[in-house]
Amino acid sequence: MATIAINDMRFYAHHGCFEQERVIGTNFRVDLVFETDTRRAEETDNIADTVSYLDVYQVVKREMAQPSNLLEHVARRIGEGVRKEFPAVTTVRVKVSKLNPPLGGQMESVSVELAL
Repeated sequence: MATIAINDMRFYAHHGCFEQERVIGTNFRVDLVFETDTRRAEETDNIADTVSYLDVYQVVKREMAQPSNLLEHVARRIGEGVRKEFPAVTTVRVKVSKLNPPLGGQMESVSVELAL
């Protein structure tokens, strides 16, 4: 079993509970870690024998483009999308962070992390 991570993916998206967030949008960061059996790919050196992180990225990109009120909802959709499209993935951990959230103070981000 191998662990594959795609770190610090950046997106401009329209997630949030406030109308202004959904209209204007803001910056988000997504970190995703998944486990899959890579033994065959280790031997063959063939991308067809593993889960392509390019294809996983496309799932994340698709889900980030769909507006949601809550980060929890976005993270769940991403994790479930990866599990559905790639049956060889046994576990997924996804962290969605809203950068510079409008909370009336200065902070780098708020985030939600789910393990599926």
